[in-house]
Amino acid sequence: MNPALTQIGAQMSKLTGVRAIMKDIIETLRAGAGQQFINLSAGNPLILPEVEQLWRDCTAQLLASPEYGEVVCRYGSSQGYTPLVEAIANDFNKRYGLNLSERNILITPGSQTLYFYAVNSFGGYTPSGELKQIVLPLSPDYTGYGGICLVPKALIAYKPTLDIDEAAHRFKYRPDFSQLSITEDTGCVLFSRPCNPTGNVLTDDEVKKIAALAAPYNLPVLIDSAYAPPFPALNFTEMTPVFGDNILHCMSLSKAGLPGERVGIAIGDEKWIEVLECFQANIGLHSSRYGQAIAALAINSGALVEISHTVIRPFYQNKFSVLETSLEQAMPKDLPWFLHRGEGAIFAWLWLEDLPISDWEFYQQLKQVGVIIVPGSTFFPGLEEEWAHKHQCFRISLTGTDEEIATAMQRLAKVAEEAYKGAAVTA
Repeated sequence: MNPALTQIGAQMSKLTGVRAIMKDIIETLRAGAGQQFINLSAGNPLILPEVEQLWRDCTAQLLASPEYGEVVCRYGSSQGYTPLVEAIANDFNKRYGLNLSERNILITPGSQTLYFYAVNSFGGYTPSGELKQIVLPLSPDYTGYGGICLVPKALIAYKPTLDIDEAAHRFKYRPDFSQLSITEDTGCVLFSRPCNPTGNVLTDDEVKKIAALAAPYNLPVLIDSAYAPPFPALNFTEMTPVFGDNILHCMSLSKAGLPGERVGIAIGDEKWIEVLECFQANIGLHSSRYGQAIAALAINSGALVEISHTVIRPFYQNKFSVLETSLEQAMPKDLPWFLHRGEGAIFAWLWLEDLPISDWEFYQQLKQVGVIIVPGSTFFPGLEEEWAHKHQCFRISLTGTDEEIATAMQRLAKVAEEAYKGAAVTA
C-alpha cells in the first residue's frame, strides 16, 4: 500500500529530467548480460589524478591542523565556515576588483540546494496569493531546474534563437529578447553559464541585458556558474564572471573535484544572501564543514585556480575536440546534423534536424549498438509549448576515453544515417 502523500510529497517523490532517464540507464547496464556499453550519459566528473592529489594534500593539511576538531566535531555558522568565506571574499576582491565582505557570501550543500532555496524564496505564491514566476531566459537549460520548484507552474522558459552555420554543421543558441518577458509577475531569473547541457556561454552583453531587464523589479538574477572561472574554469572560450547589485553569482566545487562533498557558493547583495541563509538554517543548519575546510586551503594557496586552468579545462577541452573531429569524419555530409559550439562544460550537444524518430527512440536504437547518451527533451524544463526541436537533440558526456568517444560517434553516425534513410524509403 502506497503512503498517503501531500501535494509536495507527491511532487518531490517523482524523478524528473535526467534522473528519470538514469533509472532506465542503470537497468540497461544491469540487464546487459555481458554486453559492453560506452556510457556517455553521466554528469559525474572523471577522477583526474592531479585533482585527487590536491584534495588528498589539503586533507593531510587539515588532519595535521589544530582546526581539525573544530571543523569536524562541532556545529558551525549557517552562513558557512569562516575561513572559506574569507578565502572567497579575498580571492574575488583581488581577482575581479570587487568589494565583498563576509555578508555577501553563503556556502550551501551543493548548488542544487542553493537553487532550491532561491526559487522557492523568490518564486511561487506570495502571502497575498500572487504567483511569482521563475524565468529561464534561454531553453534548453539544466534539467535539475525542473525538480526544485515547489510550485511547478511558476517555472517559465523561453525559446532561443538559433545561429546556424550549415556548411560547418555548427549552431549556437542565443536569448530571444524579442520574446523574453520579465515583469512585476517575475520572482527571479535563472540560467547556467557555461550551460549544462549545451556548452553555450552567454556573452557579457547578453547577461547584462538580462540583469537590466530585471533591475526595475528588484528581483535577483541567479547565474549558475558551476562550470565558470575561476574554478573549475571549464570555459573553452573567453568569458568573465558578471557581478551586479541584482546578480546572485552561484558556484559549485563539484566539477573542481569535490562532488561528494557538496559545496555550493552564492555571492551577492546582503539582502539576498540573508534570505537564503535563513532558509538554510531552517532546513539543514549548514553545509558539511570538512569540504569547506579543504576548499579554503586550496583557494588560499592558489592551487585550485592553478589546477583548474592547467589540468581540468585542458582535459575536457581535448575531449570535446576528439568528439568534434570524430563526428566530422563519421557523419554523412548530406545529413542535417549540427553540433552546438563547444564553449564550455563537460558535455557536447547534438541536434539532428528533422530527425524522423523521437529522441527517445533514437536513444533506444543507440543502446542496441552499445552506446548510451541522454535524450535532449529532458533539458527543456518550463517550456510547455510544442517545439519539434526539443525531440531532435542529445547531450553527450565528455567523460569517456578518447577511444570510447571516437567509437561512440562512429556508431552514432551509422544509426543516424539509417534513421534518415529509413524515413526516405518509407516516404
